[in-house]
Amino acid sequence: MTTLAVVTGGSGFIGANLVRNLLDHGRSVRILDLVPPPCDLAAHVDWVSGSILDKPLVNKTLQGAQELYHLAANPRLWTLAKGDFERINHQGARVVLDTACKQKIPKILHCSTESILTLSRQKVPIRENQLVSMADVIGPYCRSKYLAERHAFYLASQGHPVFVVNPTLPVGPGDIQLSPPSRLIVDFCRGKRREYLDATLNFMDVRDMALAMRLTMDRGKPGRRYILGAHNTEILGLFQLLSEITGIPKPKWKVPYALALVVACISEIIANTLTKSEPQASITGVLLTRRTMHFDSSNTFQELGITPRPLKETLQDAVSWWGKQGIL
Repeated sequence: MTTLAVVTGGSGFIGANLVRNLLDHGRSVRILDLVPPPCDLAAHVDWVSGSILDKPLVNKTLQGAQELYHLAANPRLWTLAKGDFERINHQGARVVLDTACKQKIPKILHCSTESILTLSRQKVPIRENQLVSMADVIGPYCRSKYLAERHAFYLASQGHPVFVVNPTLPVGPGDIQLSPPSRLIVDFCRGKRREYLDATLNFMDVRDMALAMRLTMDRGKPGRRYILGAHNTEILGLFQLLSEITGIPKPKWKVPYALALVVACISEIIANTLTKSEPQASITGVLLTRRTMHFDSSNTFQELGITPRPLKETLQDAVSWWGKQGIL
């Protein structure tokens, strides 16, 4: 009998890559998402159009599933409707996870985020056993994801088969909507990044993230956190790799943190009152650059048995794909 996997948010960047991986490994897949799946997936999945806040629809969508991958969320660090993060990322996660537990789905994966694991003044790498309090969490997006993760771990503590993964920044081909890390890369390739912040970020190929999520279900242990982060890289180092790929000179002007924060505040004021669209920079994003974003995922990769591909290879594939789509 074919395993039915339900993926909430399966039309998104990470979600679509996960769906491809699941299909390649013999699962039948049902997607719950507000937007249709990419064209290459449409004929091979059962797409349910709707919101994770619709309890009857969620209950119906999950029926018959042997695996649930909950990825649906608002992944931006800013939103015009200020209640969206709490409503979608926290309350929506509770709807999906609680329904899955009531239906006794054998394996349930909750997709959290790396940004809730940072601590002020931390000097050592972040590992799977990192403990964080609500007071350490920056901004409404991170707080909503933090509360959702706490609920996932609570359900696991009650004996439910819930796994938690914390992806860092996904990069790679296929991101048509341009998530924040993809936007950073595309802007550089368009010659719009002549400055940089002094900060370290962690990146991982989205295809390797998808593989790791499936293997977490196959090889992981419920109630455990798995950090999906492969490459600790300074922003200037990222631009150096992109410079080697594209021939575009890397930026030379380092933006002072205080100036970046002022720009983010002004950008959000303009976005909230005038443009009603995503700001040039977000306050949460700038504040996070002051935190240690250095991750040690060696235990996760050893347990799951995966070796992420080199970052430069990922960037080459992404730049090539955007070129073919006419984005670059």
